[in-house]
Amino acid sequence: MRKKAREITDEDFYALNIKKMWQYFKGESFAFWMICAYLGFEYVRPQSIIPAIDILPWTQLVVIGAILGCFTDKTVRWVSSSVNVLLILFLLIILLSSVLAYFPSASYRNLDKYYLWVVIYFLIINIVNTRKRFFIFICIFLVASFKISFSLALTWAQRGFSFTSWGLSGPPGFFQNSGELAIQMLVFWPIAWAFAHSLKPYVSKWWYRALMLMPITAIMVILGASSRGGQLALIVQLLVMNHRAVFRPKVLISMAVAFSLIWTFLPDEQKERFQSMGEDKTSRQRLLYWENGIDMIKENPLLGVGYFNFVPYFAMYYPEDVIVSKVELPHNIFIQVGTDAGVIGFSVFLLLLLTAYRKSAKFKPDGCTKEVALVGKFTNLSLTGFIIAGQFVTVTYYPFLWIHLALLVSMMNSFNKSR
Repeated sequence: MRKKAREITDEDFYALNIKKMWQYFKGESFAFWMICAYLGFEYVRPQSIIPAIDILPWTQLVVIGAILGCFTDKTVRWVSSSVNVLLILFLLIILLSSVLAYFPSASYRNLDKYYLWVVIYFLIINIVNTRKRFFIFICIFLVASFKISFSLALTWAQRGFSFTSWGLSGPPGFFQNSGELAIQMLVFWPIAWAFAHSLKPYVSKWWYRALMLMPITAIMVILGASSRGGQLALIVQLLVMNHRAVFRPKVLISMAVAFSLIWTFLPDEQKERFQSMGEDKTSRQRLLYWENGIDMIKENPLLGVGYFNFVPYFAMYYPEDVIVSKVELPHNIFIQVGTDAGVIGFSVFLLLLLTAYRKSAKFKPDGCTKEVALVGKFTNLSLTGFIIAGQFVTVTYYPFLWIHLALLVSMMNSFNKSR
């Protein structure tokens, strides 16, 4: 079986030869099977869709399986990256912040919300360590996201592209809320668009059209999710995507048509939400979170008020500024990190984002066509979507950034070494 797998070329993968890809996958290691299964259980959530199989902690089991599999996979080698150092440093800062927090118990209860992503990150970058492994892994990521975008785009179309207060809801888990769902689509569609265009020279027209459904349905979900932050991030992504040619007449006309279509598809109720930004109760509460969150950082500059201490601290010291039913997280990734880990933690977090941008911008894979390299270039567009939308929701410890970093480092390691 290993002999057959070695005969399969990169071009077979680029042509989406499913039979040969499956043949290669069957001959892969147990560790790789498990890390691929993790992505399926985390993103597709079959255990939530089919209650009959929801009898075991599947996600935890496949992660344990991947860890054990590393000991038998002889290809697994430690992958060095500056991202590794920053992730570990951020973890140490969070641990210190938890010990010195105003409410340490709140910190300890939530430690797994970050350290588990560190574990997942290191598993991915060390197991997904060849071009073929990375191609299969990114395909699973895209198909899992497309499963969500396609079904929800159909749902929105079937209800006549109408507005609902809850927008669109994803599967139970990280993407169930419309705001978080929109961010997953913001992360997904640029990579899907680049993936489709990078494979265009290798696949049939019908395959290419099918691949283009991924970014199209993702954008539809962003529009239907009723998330103002997500829709604003989409506009920024489109502007960044075309920034070099934005003043060309053809591009200007295309972008004008695109923005007109986006505005046309938005229900009247959603347009009214944009017009009331800053005035409705939700907006006013978020402004209070941000204003007082900045004060928290100023008063506790080194390590903040404590990891996941924003809610109890706000409830105790700013009760007069709670205008909704209960105190929530700050609805801003920078405020969350600043209050969780102070200026020290925020600096490391910001350096992490800048490092990701720099690595992606300089990505030049060995022995690959410029079309294949396109996927690497568009990871920055995904990161931009996360950052812009993250100014309106609290998603620092959701999978978006940490899986993105794992994909980026894994891609660079896999493509910049011998096959």
